[in-house]
Amino acid sequence: MKLRAFFVFLFVWLLAAASAPAQEKVDLGAISRIKAEAFENSKVMDHLFYLTDVHAPRISNSPGYRAGAEWTIGRLKEYGLENIHKETVAYGRGWSYQRFSAHLIEPQYAPLIGFPLAWTPGTNGPVAGEPVIAVLRSDADLEKFKGKLKGKIVLTDTPRQIPLPLQPDARRYSDIDLAQLFAAPEPGARQDRRPPTPDSPFVTREEQAAFRRRLTDFARNEGLLVTITGGLAGNNGTVFATSGGSREVKDSLPPPGIVLVPEHYNRLYRLVEKKIPVKLELEVQARIDESSLDCFNIVADLTGAGKKDEVVILGGHFDTWHGATGATDNSSGVSVAMEAARILKTLKLPLSRTVRLAFWAGEEAGFIGSRAYVKEHFADRATMAVKPEHAKLAAYFNYDNGGGKIRGIYLQNNDMARPIFEAWLKPLNDIGATATTIRNTSGTDHLSFDEVGLPGFQFIQDPLAYVTRTLHSNMDVYDAIPPGDLMQSAAVMAVFAYHAANRDEMIPRKPLPKKQPPR
Repeated sequence: MKLRAFFVFLFVWLLAAASAPAQEKVDLGAISRIKAEAFENSKVMDHLFYLTDVHAPRISNSPGYRAGAEWTIGRLKEYGLENIHKETVAYGRGWSYQRFSAHLIEPQYAPLIGFPLAWTPGTNGPVAGEPVIAVLRSDADLEKFKGKLKGKIVLTDTPRQIPLPLQPDARRYSDIDLAQLFAAPEPGARQDRRPPTPDSPFVTREEQAAFRRRLTDFARNEGLLVTITGGLAGNNGTVFATSGGSREVKDSLPPPGIVLVPEHYNRLYRLVEKKIPVKLELEVQARIDESSLDCFNIVADLTGAGKKDEVVILGGHFDTWHGATGATDNSSGVSVAMEAARILKTLKLPLSRTVRLAFWAGEEAGFIGSRAYVKEHFADRATMAVKPEHAKLAAYFNYDNGGGKIRGIYLQNNDMARPIFEAWLKPLNDIGATATTIRNTSGTDHLSFDEVGLPGFQFIQDPLAYVTRTLHSNMDVYDAIPPGDLMQSAAVMAVFAYHAANRDEMIPRKPLPKKQPPR
């Protein structure tokens, strides 16, 4: 009886072992070499230097974008990447600026900190005048000020109360934060409509966009000289702002528009409100280019040996806003992906699949570059008609949430990827990369892949001061990024690229989504 019981136990054990999922293969030797190269011979901050201090800002279809692209292509050639090329993307007007100055002349002199708003024209030399207040937030406001603002410098916002900064700007994820990320979100319906507020009576993006077009036409037709805003947020000399006009040729151009740091804007508003005589002197030199309406993505390969027609893509967006040099949004992502490719090439690690770098145009205008690439190569989300290359993408990994170190990865609701990524992360726990979360982060180019059923992922990154200080602000500069964070991120990305390129099977996929016709 004992012998029979033993054989029954052995049979059950063998059956369970046969049915258990195979353990994910992890190459500890390669990981050790990747870490050593990333930490001891790093070039990532050199990449960041050229992409910020030298070749920035890089609004899509601007001279800065094109110059930065040529430097990037040259560096990738030095590293021995192949098939380096540009892929054209329909975009719109080019815009850049060459000079900005703003001065309070009376009642006392003070220099004013700010920058011009994108896609607004220059002032055709210095202009001077006394500002007036005209808050323009609704059609009723446009009617109220009709015929009253010709030739005026107009303050278009109410002053925003500046909160006392009682907490530090920068933070890292704690163990508690990561544990909360691990937990799935509470089930519930997503609320697509936002309630109206005093600052915005419009509840949909479409309504807001339509009013913005009416506001632009009003400002142009009424002959406003310059508009000045105080930005969406900011304090302590930081201002967050992006555009004041449109890249679309069909849309009319507004008058020159500038943004000032809130402290300086609020001072002007208080002076005018108290009827103290105020004189400003302003100058903007800006160039709007409609000679070509195309931009381009940058693509380069580390060609695989066994399954070279299958691809792992590392990427991030190449365009930046212009208030600063775009260090955390997103020169950091470009630098990290370049460094990951350099590490793999330098170490001559074998790659079965091709590892591709892809740097996108027009992310800041709505994923224009990555969506164009996905549509051209993989599938059209409007019809969900897939192309042959759709079956050949192993995974897409994106870096675009600031300059903080990688703490893990968003699974994008792909439970099947969890055990794979957890295995890859295990040897990286000692450098802070530990977490997987079923949740998704919005607003990055991985969504262009996910929305056509491809395995696209964004890394979890330490927030640092991304949202509080640098995102779309005049403080998005080289010095905002700790070098060790980018070194760690490049190591993690290289590890993920190496294992995705050499895994026996591709990353499991979710079912194809439904068609997404344009709204």
